[in-house]
Amino acid sequence: MLENPYAGKGLSDGVLAGVPVPSTNAGAPRALLERCPKAAVTPLLLLEALAGAGQVFVKDERARMGLGSFKALGAAYVIACEAEQGRAKGQTFVCASAGNHGLSVAAGAEAFGALAVIYLSDAVPEGFAERLRARGAEVVRVSGSYEDSMEAAAQAAATNGWQLLSDSSWAGYTEVPHRLMEGYLTLAAEAFEQMEHAPTHIFLQAGVGGLAASCAAYFRQVWGDAPEIIVVEPEHAPALYESIKAGQFVSTEGPVSNMGRLDCKEASLIALKGLSRDADGFMLLSDTEAEAAMPALAQLGLATSTSGGAGLAGLMKLPPLGPDARVLTILSEGAA
Repeated sequence: MLENPYAGKGLSDGVLAGVPVPSTNAGAPRALLERCPKAAVTPLLLLEALAGAGQVFVKDERARMGLGSFKALGAAYVIACEAEQGRAKGQTFVCASAGNHGLSVAAGAEAFGALAVIYLSDAVPEGFAERLRARGAEVVRVSGSYEDSMEAAAQAAATNGWQLLSDSSWAGYTEVPHRLMEGYLTLAAEAFEQMEHAPTHIFLQAGVGGLAASCAAYFRQVWGDAPEIIVVEPEHAPALYESIKAGQFVSTEGPVSNMGRLDCKEASLIALKGLSRDADGFMLLSDTEAEAAMPALAQLGLATSTSGGAGLAGLMKLPPLGPDARVLTILSEGAA
């Protein structure tokens, strides 16, 4: 666990200068997404006395809009905004993905008459590629890491005049991911409305950090400083952890993690800027610890992947928080 020395003020120097903080305007994506026939509020489940906490609330995103993860709220929202401006039909959207982001791009493109080209690294299971093709997307395989697939997607966008739709952000590329992250506020606003009292602790898993940063920004707005917000990352991909430790954006290296959708070696700049202000601590989770938590979660009816359950696994790693602890977590995807 790394305590965040920048909590409340955040980092803003160097490459983060001029980078926007995450949006907290949940009304915009909710108004647009509610027009989708498949849009529906996902459940907030209550577990009693899990891992030594009095109450654990789990925002269950496994059935979100029929796509199986919270990512349904992101890229599809961006494409819906483009469609509202008359710019989606016939457009080609391209991205790199570890699986779920690509499904959101493909679904959004399919719904609004656009095309989707998704770049996948060799580490992404073929099952995800098949699901993308079933949505009409073209899949391009890339040797190497997720970062290699991101570079290939960006190059393809520049070469072909396609619209790059990344869920990460970097210097010179913030407008699209800022809007994409705004879509995630839908689940944060739902969780706020579903909880009678503010949580004492919030565990948010992170890859590039988009989900964690969006939720943390919104929860700070509605609940103030009351909850302790803890960000959980794979120890093989400590992008946010190491950046906070260094006091600036840094790239990280490491072996492939079994938390595949969180196995990102560089943080989104928007996410880093937001979480440096809004998170209280950053925790690293080993592959073994993540895997060990899965059977217990499945027995509770919370079958998920090591990525989807990383926040809960982080809670289970800590010493008991006590009977007065009221914890909020996000089950971000299903087991498949």
